[in-house]
Amino acid sequence: MGVMLCWAAAVLLLVVAVREGFQVRRLRIEGIRTHGVVVDNVRTSDSDGGPMWVPVIAFTDQSGYRVEFSPKVRGSGMGLATGRQVPVIYFAHNPQNARVLMRRHMQGTVWFALFGGLAFLGAAVWISLS
Repeated sequence: MGVMLCWAAAVLLLVVAVREGFQVRRLRIEGIRTHGVVVDNVRTSDSDGGPMWVPVIAFTDQSGYRVEFSPKVRGSGMGLATGRQVPVIYFAHNPQNARVLMRRHMQGTVWFALFGGLAFLGAAVWISLS
């Protein structure tokens, strides 16, 4: 049973990594680039129950509307100071799904899912060989 769960988690995470990789690539090719400003840092709770600060970034889309979003990638080293100007990239049809155009923010979800999938894949192989 454990081996099946590890295989399932590995496949799921690897599919997520591939999907995120294609999304990032498509954003880099088709996305609209602009600058946003970190307008706030909101306190949230992470899975361990400790406080975490998540930046809220505001920018104006190509239609002239103000859009606010929080980056998908969170954790230590991912914070952005209030008032900081950051590069932003988004799809014209979905500006709410914008991303901070920095390597750690663009590729963080891809690497996290990839390494998680490989870890579960390794565990599945190790369990099945034991």
